[in-house]
Amino acid sequence: MAVRKKQQKVCRLCHRVVDGEACVMCGTSNLSEDWAGYLVIIDPKHSDIAHKVGIDVAGRYALKVR
Repeated sequence: MAVRKKQQKVCRLCHRVVDGEACVMCGTSNLSEDWAGYLVIIDPKHSDIAHKVGIDVAGRYALKVR
């Protein structure tokens, strides 16, 4: 019997990867399981990528959310 891995959800507003049923950043429950690209920002103040995509808080983000 195969073990099925749980699909992570992503906030449709801020693109943050969410562990629960609501986004801790914006408080919304508008989440999606249909997303692509995974971005981990550790130090947003010194990250050119974080600056380019408009992220100012460290965390895990999706690049594209449908």
